[in-house]
Amino acid sequence: MNILKKSITNEKLKLFIRQFATLKNANKPSPMTVFDRKAKVFQKQRAAIAEDSSVYEYIKEEIGYRLSDRLFDIKRQFNLVVDLGCGYGHVSKHISIDNVKELIMCDICQEILNKSKNPEPGVKVSKIVVDEEKLPFENDSIDLIISCLNLHWVNNLPSTFLQIKNCLKNDGVFLGAMLAGDTLYELRSSLQLAGIERDGGVAPRISPFVRLRDVGALMQNAGFSMLTLDTDELIIRYPSMFELMWDLKGMGENNAVLQRPLRLNKNTMFSAAAIYDKLYGNQDNDSDTKGIPATFQVLYMIGWKPDPSQPKPLSRGSGQISIKDIGELDKIVKNLGKIET
Repeated sequence: MNILKKSITNEKLKLFIRQFATLKNANKPSPMTVFDRKAKVFQKQRAAIAEDSSVYEYIKEEIGYRLSDRLFDIKRQFNLVVDLGCGYGHVSKHISIDNVKELIMCDICQEILNKSKNPEPGVKVSKIVVDEEKLPFENDSIDLIISCLNLHWVNNLPSTFLQIKNCLKNDGVFLGAMLAGDTLYELRSSLQLAGIERDGGVAPRISPFVRLRDVGALMQNAGFSMLTLDTDELIIRYPSMFELMWDLKGMGENNAVLQRPLRLNKNTMFSAAAIYDKLYGNQDNDSDTKGIPATFQVLYMIGWKPDPSQPKPLSRGSGQISIKDIGELDKIVKNLGKIET
């Protein structure tokens, strides 16, 4: 099924756009440009070609399993599904023919797509390179879009949410998980304190994460209905800050802020490690060894494209039971016999 957008073939329109967009404006980053997308692709490529790349996927594997469990809660077989930012198939490998007929696996990095695991036999699979900020799919063409731990690198998140909603068919669903809120707050504060002490200022060494309360507003503004948001925290222990940073690099989750410093001073790095251990280091009760925790706060999202068939809230004032009488609900229901719905 060809659901990709048709390219512009009107040469006059192309010429007009080229003349209208001056070189100065074309090279100027927009206010939404926070991340260096080219650097992020390079980081992902470097991580993917490593022989031990699978060693560092433990967090994404766990979140992919939890996200697929939410997919199974939707009792429906989807004809066409897009796994946006599929990675090594953290969600896709759990998909079966009972849930999905056709799956399009997308990632910004070709090397990752080459290593990604396919779903169970019977599901029709295709793989394409897709930039999450510029979705190539036709409007009203997809039944389900999945996104697992890739949207935290998107510059214009409101635009991406709007594109996702437009690509979905009526009553289609978006199911996502992204790092947000207080993710890696221990590492962030340690590097900031070390930067103030050793370098005389704070540098953007940890990428910013969207606040939890903002995601619901962004999805609602994009036009999603029946939103469901919940959060989860994974706390992973490491021997020291250096092992944490090494694993983040192996995941392809290095810093990609556009204004990031090119290097981390050795004295600053050792100072940050000492601060991390002093502020957050603790003893493991099981192994009796000291280490440091790293917090990963995950936001799960479910949003539906509006459709007349979806349930609607009752009109205001139609309630038959007051909330103050909730403790006597059994007695009230028995007296009423049946509550109208």
